[in-house]
Amino acid sequence: LIGFVVHEAKRIRRINWKDIEPASFIDGGLDGSKITGMTRIEDDNVLLILDLENVVQELGLYQPSNTRLDANQTKFTGMVLLLDDSSTARRIIKDALMQMGFTVLEASDGEKGFEILEELYEAHDSELSTVLRLIASDIEMPRMDGFHFAAKVKEDPRFKMIPIVFNSSISDHFSDIRGKEAGAEAYLVKFDGSIFFDEIARVVQAHML
Repeated sequence: LIGFVVHEAKRIRRINWKDIEPASFIDGGLDGSKITGMTRIEDDNVLLILDLENVVQELGLYQPSNTRLDANQTKFTGMVLLLDDSSTARRIIKDALMQMGFTVLEASDGEKGFEILEELYEAHDSELSTVLRLIASDIEMPRMDGFHFAAKVKEDPRFKMIPIVFNSSISDHFSDIRGKEAGAEAYLVKFDGSIFFDEIARVVQAHML
């Protein structure tokens, strides 16, 4: 469990994820790899969203566990669409999925993820669900969060048969329930590789029957 002690909070803002844009520019020489999104607030100021996984990993506070695939684990073929606004999280999860044999397509938010789905449908039509084995999605992302993305996918007859697994830093029971209500078949907390490998294999195999 990782936490931060805040010395002082001058103001707390509640901002909807749809109002957060991917960080298109970083001013003042900041390290862009630690920024996942941005939004404009009063007086045309810019509020930056930190990449928590990147920060805590660089501080040495977080190391994912069991990141190597067991030799006896089932290998797969096909593609996985991976959504996460953290480049650090995408790198870790992509590596795990590639160890399982998947080709990984990446998106940093739900809007981009849905655009990729539409492009894939144009290429594969009704065969898409046999080519795209799984969607692995974060929850908190700019423009369109994981819950809204999953609901949109499951409402679309072109994509509703593709299984979705949430993989998030949020570990509360309410988010787990909401994820299942949105159509996800599993809700994982980042990142224990042994659980990740087993759950991804379980979901993919269930849809191959």
